[in-house]
Amino acid sequence: MKPILAFDVYGTLVDPMGMAELLAPDAGEAAESVSSQWREKQLEFSFRKGLMRMYEDFGACTRQALRYAMASHELELSREREDELMGAYLSLPAFDDSLPALKSLEGDYLMYAFSNGTYPALEKVLGHNDLLAMFDGLVSVDDIKSFKPDPAVYAYARRATGAMDQPLCLVSSNAWDVIGARAAGLMAIWVQRDAGKVFEDWGIQPNAVVRSLSELPATLNNL
Repeated sequence: MKPILAFDVYGTLVDPMGMAELLAPDAGEAAESVSSQWREKQLEFSFRKGLMRMYEDFGACTRQALRYAMASHELELSREREDELMGAYLSLPAFDDSLPALKSLEGDYLMYAFSNGTYPALEKVLGHNDLLAMFDGLVSVDDIKSFKPDPAVYAYARRATGAMDQPLCLVSSNAWDVIGARAAGLMAIWVQRDAGKVFEDWGIQPNAVVRSLSELPATLNNL
């Protein structure tokens, strides 16, 4: 039985590090470092808020992480500039393999975007990159007020995609997301774009590893 596919968005289909160039006027040579820390803290804050049951949506986590990254580099932003950067986050660039891969799978699999982002944010960032029309639907953690890798989020994804009597397969470049999905009983494919990235040794493995989304059709045929 073919699985339903659930694609992570940030880090898998679109590149959060695309913000580094936009940060250059504000952070200069530290732009790459600020951008990297922004992403790290965005995830950390969402994890902590989920554990503490103090949910704020992903946009709030993103703004708080931006403030932290700038402050830790002893940099400042005006509120107007902060708003501009938050707006730009809704236009993150897609990875080059995202649209071709989705087109190659279209019609053969039911496909959903499954994200920590809110529906308005997902619609904007996917629409900006011509990816939105590729999906049969969107699934946001905002519906249940928690974040990946909470097991409840993956259980909700099953219900939201209708994958109750057939497998649901997560496609994600985030190893923590893959581990969360597998621990919750889903299938998962890890997108290892960077050969230097190491998968955490938790005794939980992905069903498959690909170096590019372009490898998905052949990989799915062999699962």
